[in-house]
Amino acid sequence: MGLGEFELRYLRDKLKRKVDFLVVRDRKPWILIEIKKAETSLSPALAHFQNETGAAHAFQAVLDMPFVKADCFKTDTPTVVPAKTLFSQLL
Repeated sequence: MGLGEFELRYLRDKLKRKVDFLVVRDRKPWILIEIKKAETSLSPALAHFQNETGAAHAFQAVLDMPFVKADCFKTDTPTVVPAKTLFSQLL
């Protein structure tokens, strides 16, 4: 769509903390995404890697949560969101 240069990465450190996806936009960390099937307890790795990378957003996308009409990108702190809601807003 011509909205920037994007890369998709994975993060893991020596302490085995991990985040499933890091979306890099124009060579800067933009979004961290941890995918869970049903777990709604926020992964502490999201806050850690958001602090380390400076990514603007950090989400725990939960597959088994129903869609909600909300703007995921209004927050800049790690947040649990329905995967359907988050993915609908990435275009």
